[in-house]
Amino acid sequence: MTSPLTEAGLTELGHRLGRSLPAGSVVWLEGPLGAGKTTLVRAILESRAPERAVTSPTFNLVHRHAGRQGAAFHVDCYRLRHPAEAAELDWGEMLGADLLLIEWPDRGGPWVPPPTLRIHLDHASEPDHRTVGLDPPLGNHP
Repeated sequence: MTSPLTEAGLTELGHRLGRSLPAGSVVWLEGPLGAGKTTLVRAILESRAPERAVTSPTFNLVHRHAGRQGAAFHVDCYRLRHPAEAAELDWGEMLGADLLLIEWPDRGGPWVPPPTLRIHLDHASEPDHRTVGLDPPLGNHP
């Protein structure tokens, strides 16, 4: 667990992760609403494709981004009502991508591939701060 981070700190962490995650990484982002998952995803993707705007896929479930190292996918499973709905997503294409970022992975059930990196975000006691847990810890990434 890191010290509580502000939005700027989350962005800095996301940029660092985006530069260090190896091709083919699957990243799970877990935590309650408003914990900073999309902020972190945005920073990770911006570090891999800085010329593109990154938006949340909440209504489309999946956004495809073109980056310098190939396609990256951002999946938000929040709106899935049942894990079986995840079967309709093209996991085969997404697994062949440079990067696969999945918010709310628990809602996708067995369809969601296992993570290379698991990130848990939560609200901290200080206003506008978030706690971040990485498994494996950041020092274990190139």
